[in-house]
Amino acid sequence: MSLIKSISGIRGTIGGKVDENLTPIDAVKFAAAYGSWLKGQSGKERVKVVIGRDARISGEMIQNLVQYTLIGLGIDVVNIGLSTTPTVEVAVSMEEADGGIILTASHNPKEWNALKLLNNKGEFVSDQDGKAILKIAQENDFSFAQVDNLGEIFINDAYIDIHIDEVLQLPLVTPEAIQEKKFRVVVDGVNSSGGIAIPNLLKELGVEVIKLYCEPNGQFPHNPEPLKEHLGDICKKVVEEKADFGIVVDPDVDRLAFITEDGEMFGEEYTLVACADYVLSKTKGNVVSNLSSSRALRDIAHKHGVTYTAAAVGEVNVVTEMKRTEAIIGGEGNGGIIYPELHYGRDALVGVALFLSLLAERGISVKQLRESYPAYFMSKNKIQLTEHINPDHILNEMEKKYASEQITTIDGLKIDFPESWIHLRKSNTEPIIRIYTEAKSQKEADELATRFIEEIKALCK
Repeated sequence: MSLIKSISGIRGTIGGKVDENLTPIDAVKFAAAYGSWLKGQSGKERVKVVIGRDARISGEMIQNLVQYTLIGLGIDVVNIGLSTTPTVEVAVSMEEADGGIILTASHNPKEWNALKLLNNKGEFVSDQDGKAILKIAQENDFSFAQVDNLGEIFINDAYIDIHIDEVLQLPLVTPEAIQEKKFRVVVDGVNSSGGIAIPNLLKELGVEVIKLYCEPNGQFPHNPEPLKEHLGDICKKVVEEKADFGIVVDPDVDRLAFITEDGEMFGEEYTLVACADYVLSKTKGNVVSNLSSSRALRDIAHKHGVTYTAAAVGEVNVVTEMKRTEAIIGGEGNGGIIYPELHYGRDALVGVALFLSLLAERGISVKQLRESYPAYFMSKNKIQLTEHINPDHILNEMEKKYASEQITTIDGLKIDFPESWIHLRKSNTEPIIRIYTEAKSQKEADELATRFIEEIKALCK
């Protein structure tokens, strides 16, 4: 398995051969490249980097390799330990650091890990900056510090609590109203840092928490991507416990999904829809999501009389478009909420607090809330790539075939039909082509996906 070097970071499986997997040598090389780039960018005599990790089994090993490489470059490290992606992003700003590294492979299985790289704003580095870092790594262009100029490590394990405090102070979050409702909620933390952060946030909001897989030991009890087919246990648990709803996060807590009181998926696409609906009901402003996200967000934006814009897939692309359009909320349909009032990063803690505030205000169940939104159904599929399949050729051929339809090519190929759409794109994180479809019924979405999968397979012969 080759290392994946992309806008989403340096990602690979643990073990194996150098340059083919995420080995200790690769972790050191890319940490050195990032640190060297950061020193060149900052122009400071002393540079500071925040590092945090999710609960993956390999996390502590990779963190030690990375942080000791950085101090070898003469960089100071703020080690916030077991943490979440949004917590590290918040910490970079609060520490006035020059950058940050999150050690997580997000929704990938336990054998994966990654270095996600942040700039001095606590945001993911740009594509241009990412390429500059990769060039330094490729050329081994490192200069390490002399013994009297080594960096230092400062440990601060309070940042999850600090992050929670920042969420509670957001003007649109209503702790007292939430407490009055006495919600009862099941939390699936997939045995990672979400098992700490989400229950602690809920307790501060007066919510009774029923924990499921909240031991941060890195032994994921199911596929960590928060999709319906992986969440049978929590769906069952919500009904058994007669809970008001369920909350699911991925290992690094930047994706968020809800389960209705009857054990059904609220729909991770509708996480952003609900939070945007609440925010737009209080403050008028534009919204942004990516090309693979539901049309429901566009409908909500139109309901509130504001502008919706679609960006290329990837948090950095959505953030760039949000800044350009001065959007007040945005994110991705995979359950990622970006609320600039706190920071420009996907944040499940912010999403939970906004969602609870919405529920408390409207006084309806999660199922009733879901039924109040436009009904769209999505099918998410993928085709595994091999060295014999050229994804660019496939996308070009499909673009030619459907040239008479509404076509968007800023990120792969999106074809908009009157009542449905399909988005084909190479993944940033895995050797696959993702195939997302949406229609007015699940049957139509599935059939559209099946049709295109067969057409793609025909091109591969």
